[in-house]
Amino acid sequence: MTASIKPTAHRSAIDDIQLPTWRHVFKLDPDKEISDEALDKVCLSGTDAIIVGGSSGITFDNTVDLMARIRRYELPAVQEVSDLDAVVPGFDAYLIPMVLNTTNPDWLVGQHQRAIEQYGYMMPWDLLIPEGYLILNPDCTAAKVSEANAALSKKEAVAYAQVADKLMQLPLVYVEYSGTFGDMDTVKAIQSAVSQAFVIYGGGIKTVEQAQQAAESADVVVVGNIIYEDMAAALATVNAVKKIAKEDKV
Repeated sequence: MTASIKPTAHRSAIDDIQLPTWRHVFKLDPDKEISDEALDKVCLSGTDAIIVGGSSGITFDNTVDLMARIRRYELPAVQEVSDLDAVVPGFDAYLIPMVLNTTNPDWLVGQHQRAIEQYGYMMPWDLLIPEGYLILNPDCTAAKVSEANAALSKKEAVAYAQVADKLMQLPLVYVEYSGTFGDMDTVKAIQSAVSQAFVIYGGGIKTVEQAQQAAESADVVVVGNIIYEDMAAALATVNAVKKIAKEDKV
């Protein structure tokens, strides 16, 4: 299933990283150690891209180190910006989260405004891709840091996604269940309700079956923590997601 994106100011960056073709993405956390051997397996797995980001412990030094190692491979490398001081030049694009269900406007527009006020003159605008970030696991670090109201009903979650898609016209809606496998009925409802945004799902994928369920519910599946716990299981999610994508085309 593939959402169609209307022309936006962010279309160039989206096309440059071939985001419309993404189905499976690995997310690497700069605050977690990964060996060269493990990184080689991840980057040569057939995944469509690497997202670099996390909710805590992210610094310029650990981010630039991880980016330099990823750059040895020929696949899109994207930074998801969570800390302005950790932004590293050299990524193919930068995902800019706007936490839709935060109770603190700093995480929706406040930090963004201050960043532009201070650094707007040097920002690579053509590489920035805003994403409507919807955090739906109240117990995860991201929810606590961003002060998100994550205990939402399906109807409430869908409404937030439509705000991002139809009112804000954001190109991406990222549904984040970090630390637990999410409610696929909610993810499916979100995917059905948006008309131009890509729906990205991340959170708690540890098995092939979960990866397939997520692939049936969202446009793009992000696999993260399992990389550091069970490499074989993480690698198996690539073909599982790609298989669903092929079946959708038939």
